[in-house]
Amino acid sequence: MTASQESPGSVPVPPAWVRRPASLAKAVTAELVERIVRGVHPSGTPLPPEPALCETFSVSRTVVREAVKILQEKGLVQVRQGAGTMVTPPTMWDMLDELVLAATIAEDESLAILDDLVVTRRILESDMANLAARVADEDTIERMRELVDRMDQLVDDPGTYADHDRAFHDTIMQASGNRIARGVVRSLESQVINTARYMGRTKRALCVASNLGHRRIYERIAAHDPDGAAEAMFTHITEAWLVRRSAPGAPVRLER
Repeated sequence: MTASQESPGSVPVPPAWVRRPASLAKAVTAELVERIVRGVHPSGTPLPPEPALCETFSVSRTVVREAVKILQEKGLVQVRQGAGTMVTPPTMWDMLDELVLAATIAEDESLAILDDLVVTRRILESDMANLAARVADEDTIERMRELVDRMDQLVDDPGTYADHDRAFHDTIMQASGNRIARGVVRSLESQVINTARYMGRTKRALCVASNLGHRRIYERIAAHDPDGAAEAMFTHITEAWLVRRSAPGAPVRLER
């Protein structure tokens, strides 16, 4: 039955192309990102030519070209006249990109990339805590107090505790008014929040220790002590990660 032949009230059947995966190019891109990060296609070497990629993924040249374009946007390849599509060094990769970051974390046994993520987060959140201590109003301070008190009651429920933990940090970030720093932190956290390597262990004692850190941050912000709030946030983020972290070797990237 064609669209013009369908009876009133019937549900039209979408054409076949609509029922295909939303974007074959994105699927091919995701696989190529993983291969590049794993070193299957090392930096400084060309990607396989278009016909080979078409055959590997059973897709058209159009799909491959779109995938390569996306890889360029992520900084993983450069198209050079006469040299083909060259894989770039890791220093050129967009580490805020979801696919690139996820593949790098999965490949990094040393957890150095997560150490860098934590360092970035604590720099930004320490500064936002400093700002919050200067400008936070009574409603914000009361909201922080309620969250800290509630987390004391949730130490036996790590999942719900984690939700309140994130709300506490976000309250401070919002109070700071630094939308760019907050956006960076939220973007990074959203990409690793369900990653076992980042979340680590979840025990009652760890929740108790974590909330002691939250309370120190709250007290310094409530006292309108910018330097104290920044130091409390820096210490809390560092200590919370060191407790969760499980990798060989000293986390020298966290040292300051």
